[in-house]
Amino acid sequence: MAKETGRKVIAQNKKARHDYHIEDTFEAGLVLTGTEVKSLRAGRASLVDGFGEIDNGEAWLLQVHIPHYDNGTWTNHETRRKRKMLLHRSEIEKIDQRTQAKGLTLVPLSLYFKDGRAKVEIALARGKKEFDKRHAIAERQAKREVEREMGRRFKGM
Repeated sequence: MAKETGRKVIAQNKKARHDYHIEDTFEAGLVLTGTEVKSLRAGRASLVDGFGEIDNGEAWLLQVHIPHYDNGTWTNHETRRKRKMLLHRSEIEKIDQRTQAKGLTLVPLSLYFKDGRAKVEIALARGKKEFDKRHAIAERQAKREVEREMGRRFKGM
């Protein structure tokens, strides 16, 4: 079998970028069972409720939903089990210090295969307040309107 190359995105957490200020991102490997990998290769996963934590010097990914593999038998996995993330010791210590000192949260942004291995992009993030979200939406709409007007001017309308 030929070795996979490149990056194949399985799931993205678009709501995380809306709900949080992203301060720093990391790429982590995942420890998975066979049926979890097969379910991911079928392109099925949800990061919506997921979050990360550091426990006894180990990084864990919680509440990420990977559905049962359709052709699996009694060996199928639990859909929302605690999964270990593979990071360097220095990265784990940095994340642990910043989550405890600054009150940041560890949020998964995307789940993908990179060169045949399952990876998760996690971010240190600070929660946005409601007015921050409204402000971001207003900025986006204003930017869209400016681009629309510029396009009309270039077309001569």
